[in-house]
Amino acid sequence: MHDIEIRPEIIERVMARRGRLHLFENLAPAKTALIVIDMQNTFLRPGAPVEVPRGRDIVANINRLSACLREIGVLVVWVTHANSNSGGKSDWPGFFEHFVAAKVRQKTIEGLAPGADGQKIWPELDVAPEDTQIFKNRYSALISGSSSLESLLLGQGIDTLLIAGTKTNVCCESTARDAMMLDFKTVMLSDCCAALSDEEHRAALETIIQQFGDVMTMDEALAALGDN
Repeated sequence: MHDIEIRPEIIERVMARRGRLHLFENLAPAKTALIVIDMQNTFLRPGAPVEVPRGRDIVANINRLSACLREIGVLVVWVTHANSNSGGKSDWPGFFEHFVAAKVRQKTIEGLAPGADGQKIWPELDVAPEDTQIFKNRYSALISGSSSLESLLLGQGIDTLLIAGTKTNVCCESTARDAMMLDFKTVMLSDCCAALSDEEHRAALETIIQQFGDVMTMDEALAALGDN
């Protein structure tokens, strides 16, 4: 797990701008959803082409948090990444043809295919029958056309999102940014997200807390939800 803190100068900047550290001191469980992003075999399996080793370190925290949230009526949504392909071509060519090396491109495409083993949720995660599972085909689960997440949330009266998963600075941050742009109250959970390095993890959290939402530990989020 990442052993980092937001730097004092960033906290001072936040306090000077809005007069308080946390944007959302009280959250309503009935209007809140936990969005768990990309905690799947392709990213957590040792040796996978796009492995995020520290993603395995946050499994216990996500399990504990999701269990507590279900008890107070918070929706838990598991978002996994999947890209369809035909004839070896992905539905996201701009990414796979330019950002993925040729030697691992086909293996990565196959691992992210809908229904493929790599797209399945990591087996050590506790997924309950009442949870919701969807897939996205871009970094952000909330960019237009990426997934059904926005319509799902609006249909259930959700206005607050707790973001967990991997990577902190890629799919989690991208989803959090778009969530704020769509007027969702957005909270990144610092001890339920993972990146490839402490530096990338901290940079993402510092960007979010300054411009896009709140940053809390899971215990702080539970307290804000009244589960203290």
